[in-house]
Amino acid sequence: MLRYLPFLLVLALWIYAFIDCLNTPEEEVRGLPKVVWVIIILLFGEVLVGPVAWLVAGRNRRGPAGGPASVGGTRQRARFVAPDDNPEFLKSLKAENRADESGKDDGRRDETLLKHWEADLRRREEELKKREDRPRSDEES
Repeated sequence: MLRYLPFLLVLALWIYAFIDCLNTPEEEVRGLPKVVWVIIILLFGEVLVGPVAWLVAGRNRRGPAGGPASVGGTRQRARFVAPDDNPEFLKSLKAENRADESGKDDGRRDETLLKHWEADLRRREEELKKREDRPRSDEES
């Protein structure tokens, strides 16, 4: 099994680089056109030149999500915004509240539906009691 491991690692790197190249948007590809990178990866994949070249020089690499970002020439740290400080989230909550307030007649409809369900449940319980009482009266006779 160990003798197949190098071949499997090369194949995995080859497939990863090929799929990564295909999924990378054209504007993020560096150096050569995307089609040329695909051909390089496919032709030189077995000797690892194509996939390694793609991973090293083929596309723009983004920093980590919480890492420094360049904004207006200065480096600033991207920071997490809590939901209660996020104006977009607060606007969406206000919109939901307005929609709930405009649909107050839905609450009345829900109450009438609940009353119908309760009445139906009572009716079914009474039918079950009648069915349970019948066999007992038949046994006593």
